[in-house]
Parts: sequence; structure tokens; C-alpha cells
Amino acid sequence: MRYVDPVHEGPTDPTVVWNPRVRAWWMFYTSRRANVPGLPGVSWVHGTPVGIATSADGFAWDHLGHAVIDVPEPTLWAPEVIVHEGLGHMFLTVVPGVFTDWEADRSIVHLVSDDLRHWREPRRLELSSSRVLDACVHRLEDGTWRLWYNDEPSGKQTFFADSPDLRSWADRGQAVGDQPGEGPNVFRWRGCYWMVVDVWDGLAVYRSDDALTWARQPGTILRDDPRGHHADVLVRDDRALLYYFTPTGERTSAVGVAELRLRDGRLTAP
Repeated sequence: MRYVDPVHEGPTDPTVVWNPRVRAWWMFYTSRRANVPGLPGVSWVHGTPVGIATSADGFAWDHLGHAVIDVPEPTLWAPEVIVHEGLGHMFLTVVPGVFTDWEADRSIVHLVSDDLRHWREPRRLELSSSRVLDACVHRLEDGTWRLWYNDEPSGKQTFFADSPDLRSWADRGQAVGDQPGEGPNVFRWRGCYWMVVDVWDGLAVYRSDDALTWARQPGTILRDDPRGHHADVLVRDDRALLYYFTPTGERTSAVGVAELRLRDGRLTAP
């Protein structure tokens, strides 16, 4: 599988969810303006809508368009989407403008949707700082929810927060911090919790029994060609499918998928 956004050719930060209304897999992603000429600095990574692609099997994807999101800010990054009790929840990184550098504030905003296309009722989460991004949300075994995210003032370490209902959140501080990274993604598979983090040299892998204490697996996965960035893992029928983006040029990118394996207690990817 190799998906390229046909509008701007810069899909990044994918997340995949089943849309029960249309009975298809939907992939949400940051649509970087990779093919727009004349944009100074990193402004091409700003002014970004949330793209949507659709698939019958989770492997072959067709571009569907952009999500309609009720926020005034022009820069939207790293959508995290889940469906719970028939309602869609998006946890979205929002940047208040288009900038030529990486110094602006960012916040994580929660929105809801009935159809996964139109998103409303934005609520900013009160987290560790004014520069947070890359939300991942997972439901724990006791029915509560945990959110992991990247906190930039700490040196781009992974922090977390807890919620009983997806709406009220209590920040819990740092989750892992052995090296800087971004785009944490947590999933439960084969009897334990796993976390993958983009460390810009492949994906770091952590394992936990309780989603609190994490042990780092040596090395990284998807380090070589293609090098994986900011991944999402979808567990289907005991298969763990890792969706990631990889550069295809100076600015362009594509989304790929790799099936994870568990060998001698270690997570591997082809």
C-alpha cells in the first residue's frame, strides 16, 4: 500500500478508524501543502487541512476530501479519531496561524461528530503547557480513557492525561522520557500495551503491563527504507497493522502500512 494525497502530495500523521455509517475504513491525516510553490520556511507545513481517504479493506485508499472542522485556526495537525457509542471524537492539534518557523503555540482540541465528516463543539484541553501536540487516545481495561501527547517545552517528551468520559481530562505528567520524540501511539495487543514513538530514526517501541510503567525495546523499527514516521496502529482480527508516513521527496510524502510481528517478546516490522 502507498497512498499519496492527490491535492497537495503531503499526507502525514495518519490515523485509521472504521466508519459505521458508511461501513468503510476512513483514514484521517495532516494534508501538508507539499506541492505549493513559493512558500517560505516551514509555512508549507502550516495552513494544513485534515484530509480523509476511504477504503473497503484498509489497504487500497481513495481520496475523499477534507474534514469540515469548526475551528477558526488555519493550521490543523495530527488528527486522532475514535468512535465511541456511535459518536466520533477527534483530538486535534491546532496552531493559531501560518508560520515560517516552529515557534508558535499549539494546543490539543477535542471535537465531536455524528458522521466523521463534520466536526463541532471544539474544546481545548488543559494540559502540561501551551505547546502540546500529537494526541493518541486509548480506552483502558477499567473503561476509563488515557491520552498521550508530545510536550515540547520538556524537550519533546511524551506526557499523558486521564479521563472518565473523553471530555474532562486530568494531566498526569511524563510517561516516557529516555529520548525526544513525537507522535506517540498506544495500542493493546497480545496481552500487553505497546507504544510506538517517532524518534526521527525509525520508531521507538515501548511495552507495558499497565499503561503506566514502560520498558524500551532496544533499537527502532522502520529505521531503513522506507523510514517510518508518526504512526498509528490498528488491531484487526489479532493483526497489528501499522500505518505510517515516509518522505518521497524534499517535501512530499506517502502513507504506507506494515504488519507488525511479535518475535521472542520483541515487536518487529518488515
